[in-house]
Amino acid sequence: MLRRVVALIMKELVGLWKDPKTRMVILIPPIVQVVIFAYAATYDVTHVPLGIWNDDAGAQSAELIRRFDGSPAFDVTESFAAPEQARAALDAKRVAVVLHVPQDFSSDVVAGRTARAQLLLDARRSNSALLAQGYAANIVGTFAQDMHPGRSPPLVLLTRDWFNPTLESTWFILPGLVCILSLIMSLLVSALSLARERELGTFEQLLVTPLRPAEILVGKALPGIIVGLINANIVIIAALLWFRLPFRGDLLLLEAMLLLYTLSGVGIGLALSSFARTQQQAMLGVFVFASPMIVLSGFAAPIENMPRIVELIGRIDPVRYMLVIARGLFLQDMPLRVVLEQAWPMALIAAAMLTIAGFAVRRALS
Repeated sequence: MLRRVVALIMKELVGLWKDPKTRMVILIPPIVQVVIFAYAATYDVTHVPLGIWNDDAGAQSAELIRRFDGSPAFDVTESFAAPEQARAALDAKRVAVVLHVPQDFSSDVVAGRTARAQLLLDARRSNSALLAQGYAANIVGTFAQDMHPGRSPPLVLLTRDWFNPTLESTWFILPGLVCILSLIMSLLVSALSLARERELGTFEQLLVTPLRPAEILVGKALPGIIVGLINANIVIIAALLWFRLPFRGDLLLLEAMLLLYTLSGVGIGLALSSFARTQQQAMLGVFVFASPMIVLSGFAAPIENMPRIVELIGRIDPVRYMLVIARGLFLQDMPLRVVLEQAWPMALIAAAMLTIAGFAVRRALS
């Protein structure tokens, strides 16, 4: 039995490698997605186009504007003399932020009175607007402290950023990409397996071989697991060696969790493959399933912000649990007890998916 299963696995892997299209699908996505997500899909907000609407001619207003212009978060691109000009620039997206300094600003600062300045934000991209608002508040707070050094603020908040002290978005994105890419590739390879046999006309030959349905299931599942783990490790190596991410956990524990995790993707892929008649149908099914799984996982949007019903649906999503494990092992050396709390729901999902896949494959082979 072992010889037959190994022969089927080798046949699948050789078939994947010989087909130029499939080979490109397996090798190119990890490289492209690492580059795109790490360099383009960033949550950092820098060089925000800033417009200045200054009605004050004093030195204090000039100093405030100089601090905004010297910050890496903002680039002063336009100046306005009237509110209509500022509104037009915001409407046309020429600027994302407008700083309005009223004409009594400098005199209020010199006299020790409460000085007011207005910040107009383009909130069509709400996350960027919130970050820009935070950067601006920090600049204004530092300016106020420097203008009146003897006046202590009523509250001082000391912050310390645990697990990501430099607030690098790649530290958050790349561990998540390990999960997303391994899921997609294990799904894709397993979904194409039986569909490719039907499309090439070799499905009937598979039926007359001495392979039993359970052996065919194992032989079709393992290539998906192997490809998924290879792609996951490509991202891990790039994250550690190229992007210099820290890894504070146990690498063997991460690999074991990835193995358990890819079983879920393979189960879904084999179930899809048993119904698909062509590889095109199988690929369409992969993206129908993969897209909501990624959205519900918390990869981009926090799960806590989702409606209750959506959050409950997301509990059957294995990506949700693997994201917690991957980010925890990369950044904080997550204890084994906490890892297992995330692993057992993932194991239940994998068992359920493989059971459904087993019935589906047996039905396709009968």
